[in-house]
Amino acid sequence: MKVIITGEDLTLNDVVAVARNGAKVELSQKAKENVLRSRKVVDDIIAQKKVVYGVTTGFGSFCNTVIPTEESKKLQRNLIVTHAVGAGDPLPKDVSKTIMLLRVNNLAKGFSGIRMETLETLIAMINKDVIPVIPEKGSLGASGDLAPLSHMVLVMIGLGRAYYQGEELDGALAMEKAGITPVELTEKEGLALINGTQVMNAVGALTMYDALNLLKVADVAAALSFEAQNGVIDALQSRMHTVRPHQGQMDSAAIIAHLLEGSKNVTRQGEIKVQDAYSLRCVPQIHGASKDAVNYVKEQIEIEMNSVTDNPIIFADTMEGISGGNFHGQPMALSFDFLGIALSEIANVSERRLERLVNPALSNLPAFLVENGGLNSGFMIVQYSAASLVSENKVLAHPASVDSIPSSANQEDHVSMGTIAARKANSIMKNARRVLAMELMCACQAIDLRGDKGLGLGTKPAYEVIRSVCDKLEDDRPLYEDINSCEETIISGKMVEAVEEKAGEIKF
Repeated sequence: MKVIITGEDLTLNDVVAVARNGAKVELSQKAKENVLRSRKVVDDIIAQKKVVYGVTTGFGSFCNTVIPTEESKKLQRNLIVTHAVGAGDPLPKDVSKTIMLLRVNNLAKGFSGIRMETLETLIAMINKDVIPVIPEKGSLGASGDLAPLSHMVLVMIGLGRAYYQGEELDGALAMEKAGITPVELTEKEGLALINGTQVMNAVGALTMYDALNLLKVADVAAALSFEAQNGVIDALQSRMHTVRPHQGQMDSAAIIAHLLEGSKNVTRQGEIKVQDAYSLRCVPQIHGASKDAVNYVKEQIEIEMNSVTDNPIIFADTMEGISGGNFHGQPMALSFDFLGIALSEIANVSERRLERLVNPALSNLPAFLVENGGLNSGFMIVQYSAASLVSENKVLAHPASVDSIPSSANQEDHVSMGTIAARKANSIMKNARRVLAMELMCACQAIDLRGDKGLGLGTKPAYEVIRSVCDKLEDDRPLYEDINSCEETIISGKMVEAVEEKAGEIKF
């Protein structure tokens, strides 16, 4: 597969194709023309000795310091080596590759003034899997993701560290082994490569892709809990939701009702009980609200992926370089905080359903879902672990975007902290995924203990997937391996694929 870069229409699926599935990247002819046209403006600015930020001046609070032309290459190199001061563990390789892809797409729009050979070097690194080692921390999310993006550029100029063919190598050696010649940056290029929101958006984009799958799994897990608890399905009737027509709520109600179609385990109002607790009865409202939030954030991510986030922005039509603030991450900082909150609530309600399964006072099932309780502890501590993850999520869900610390001698006096927001959302997503894996496992155990009268159209294949990797618990055994296996069915997509294949017209 090949992804053609235009600067206009990159999608989440394109990102995953390149970052996780090895698709190659190529510039469109129009993008090449835009890049060349933009570079000509920079060359003209230099020839006419105009004062333009980052082209003929220093950076940040040094914006009023004019730099002689003969020092321009040193200026751009100094920018990268001094800004590469990230901290923490390296970002995952798929995130680093996404960062490069998003930066290519940004530059391909033709508003940054980069040379074609420099952009082609970055594309060659993507296509040959030279992946810079980029520390996860160190960005304020305004003036762009300066520190982590500088670590990306270090490798382009033959410095830093990079992964190549399964090894972490010196950047120059990785480039040599891949047959890529490092570049010598010239006017505007260092700034063009690091002034933008690509790190926060890379972390956020991959988190979003995984979150969209997780929302499908959440509906499946809830449906299995309906089966396990003889849930009252009247609350899922479409007329209940069309009178409060939030799209996510209507969608979740319809999906769960479809998953339960034909079930002999669920009940109608008054047969066993009049109504369920909120963690079942209000699933459409809770899951639906998170879906609406996530879909909003997805729109923001795709806008940002195809936007110009540079400074200054080069306008070829008027031959100008205009300083502005498109590098400021505030639109994405708020979005990623919202994403984290939405995913935190998915885990929150999942843990409450899990608690109702393991608690004999609420489930009318053997305590902690195991026979011979006392000798066996069953799933007691599974709930502890889920509760721990949910509690951690509540801490992580505190918004990063409400904080700001001035930088660069107060020239940059408001920053977004958007990259922190994106990383927090990713941690929340992973915790939520683990909690859902625990609920899936416990719901299947509860179904076995209660006695399966006949599962629904979509819950049956979901149950079969879990039972293919995790046997019914008869006596205590190490459960972390079962949880790992259940979580892997989520990560691999096996869970959702099985349900979509067997449940016919379901539209997650």
